[in-house]
Amino acid sequence: MDLLGNLWLVIVVGVVIAAALISGLVTLLRGRGGERRDLKPPPPSGRGPGTGGVLAPPAPGEPPTLIETPRAPAPDLLLERPEQARGRLHRLRERLARSNSTLGQGLLGLLSRGHLDEETWDDVEDTLLASDLGVEASQELVAALRRQVAVQGVRDEATVRGWLREDLIRLVDPSMDRRLVSTRQGDRAAVILVVGVNGTGKTTTIGKIARVLVAEDRRVLLGAADTFRAAAADQLQTWGQRVGVRTVRSDRDGADPAAVAFEAVKEANAEEADVVLIDTAGRLHNKANLMAELTKVKRVVEKQSPIDEVLLVLDATTGQNGLVQAEVFSAAVDVTGIVLTKLDGTAKGGIVVGVQRKLGVPVKLVGLGEGPDDLAPFDPEAFVDAILG
Repeated sequence: MDLLGNLWLVIVVGVVIAAALISGLVTLLRGRGGERRDLKPPPPSGRGPGTGGVLAPPAPGEPPTLIETPRAPAPDLLLERPEQARGRLHRLRERLARSNSTLGQGLLGLLSRGHLDEETWDDVEDTLLASDLGVEASQELVAALRRQVAVQGVRDEATVRGWLREDLIRLVDPSMDRRLVSTRQGDRAAVILVVGVNGTGKTTTIGKIARVLVAEDRRVLLGAADTFRAAAADQLQTWGQRVGVRTVRSDRDGADPAAVAFEAVKEANAEEADVVLIDTAGRLHNKANLMAELTKVKRVVEKQSPIDEVLLVLDATTGQNGLVQAEVFSAAVDVTGIVLTKLDGTAKGGIVVGVQRKLGVPVKLVGLGEGPDDLAPFDPEAFVDAILG
């Protein structure tokens, strides 16, 4: 009996061991089969650069599978067609007339009085000084008006307006050459260097100048030589992209601005562009080291090409302080023209006369608003007519 019991025990143990072996073998075979399935090539997915994935519904009994699908392509950037500069003048003239009506109406009111005594003439001079015309120009204009009143003996508003218009136009000086060098100079691109203090809207102004030139069918290249303000190159590039203009820039902040400017001119010539506009970092006019750096940028560029224009961007609302800035920049880089921004708002129109007299160079462009096309060539007669209302 004991022998029989032992025999049954051996049989049971053998069956259990055999079952365990069979189960392990099946599991091993399944595992190998799973590995073989994983090695099969996946179905075509259209995967490529810039793709993403979505989860597809799994088949019964199968784990979820990641099916790659390409992202929708970004829409093509629609290029803007800027407004022709000639079409802007009427709109800008109206805006300037609204902002400077106090000067014109104040002068006409004073000069049309029945009796022009010394006190009235002092008021006339004070009004001109308040408009940022400058002491010398204000005294010159008052002297001319006093002579006309004494000789003619007429004080009606129409006559006085005519005298005032004539004298103001003379002070603004229509004889100055306000053309912008923006076409190829022989076998090279024209080079325009743009400078100014911080906060004048220099980079924005360059973008607007590019729009003016594109509207005149110029082939334009931009150079982002403001390498110290982190967003400057991005800002300039955005302006250029809107009108299909390429920007030459460094791939790192703090790069040598002279090297970037040099490369921009080099590429402009290689591409046979009409003009290259070079942005520079805004700098305080009273910092000698920064002004010396600006001089270096100019000197390095001139190793491969003459600089045809150095445009100084001035904020018209700074008044007499802007004249001091202009003088220092002109001494450093030989300014050839002025761009007056923010001439609407609180700006006084007399700064046009003041800055031209200070530097002996013309105001070439004026900005009168925040819109992308609120920049236009300066027209002396339209400017004076706008001031007089």
